[in-house]
Amino acid sequence: MTTDTKSRLGRGLNALLGEGAHGEHISAEEGTRNDQVLAVDQIVPNPYQPRKNFDDDEIGQLSESIKIHGVLQPLVVRQVGNEYQLIAGERRLRAAKLAGLTTVPVRVMTFDDQQIWEASLVENIQRTDLNPLEKAQSFRKYLDTYQVSQEVLAQRLGLDRSTVTSIVNLLLLPNDVQELIRQGQISLGHAKLLKGLNDPIKQSAIAKEVVAKGLSVKALELMLKQQRAEAEAKAAQEAFREETISMKTAHVISIENELRSRLAVRFEIRVKDKDKGQIVIGFENNDDFERIIEALRR
Repeated sequence: MTTDTKSRLGRGLNALLGEGAHGEHISAEEGTRNDQVLAVDQIVPNPYQPRKNFDDDEIGQLSESIKIHGVLQPLVVRQVGNEYQLIAGERRLRAAKLAGLTTVPVRVMTFDDQQIWEASLVENIQRTDLNPLEKAQSFRKYLDTYQVSQEVLAQRLGLDRSTVTSIVNLLLLPNDVQELIRQGQISLGHAKLLKGLNDPIKQSAIAKEVVAKGLSVKALELMLKQQRAEAEAKAAQEAFREETISMKTAHVISIENELRSRLAVRFEIRVKDKDKGQIVIGFENNDDFERIIEALRR
């Protein structure tokens, strides 16, 4: 693939297909396209199509428009033997068939496999909002097939490298969370926050909570911040408790056990240093409270 093709791809599908700065088409003599009409039966599916699910209602609406106005934008194909392999325009092709058309306008390109794959990704990302999981799977497969870095792929598609990384990392989430993303029940924003947990069990549990409660990305972010703060406070408390326990003498521990048994409540002596500390008495209900107060007043 030439450097020029790579740079045009990053600017979008129209640039890749050979449109100039003002939308005019580069002539066929300049090398890459030939507009014509083909029978729909001559067009075979794109093997690199990243989009797996198509909205039937959306296709139906497009079909009704095609019945009235026809196919206004040519499909993009390449010739393979006696057939033509679809590069871009699967929604239009499906809608044209549904509308009963037997022919469609096409633009024939001389693309190699890698260019077709990239063009398919660009069309779906920039025009039809490809499902995040479909993006992730397509990105991963492209990276593995052509052995390029995420930065190179980002340049091909005109995206930030961090965006490509975030999308590919969706495949590290548990399968049940990936399925919720595929179904559109949690968004890419939710998924990024879940990815930061680094705990598959917690990721699955919180993803289900997001769906059950209809939490927004902002609400999830606040919830996770609160949970982290609580966990840090609990860890600090536990560390203090462990340190306190390590400073207790056998005599102090025996007093704790004696008073805990006598009062039948939680009783703890927290030793801070040799001569300082706290006595903590816990109670579960009002009866416990009254009994403790009575015992202290004796």
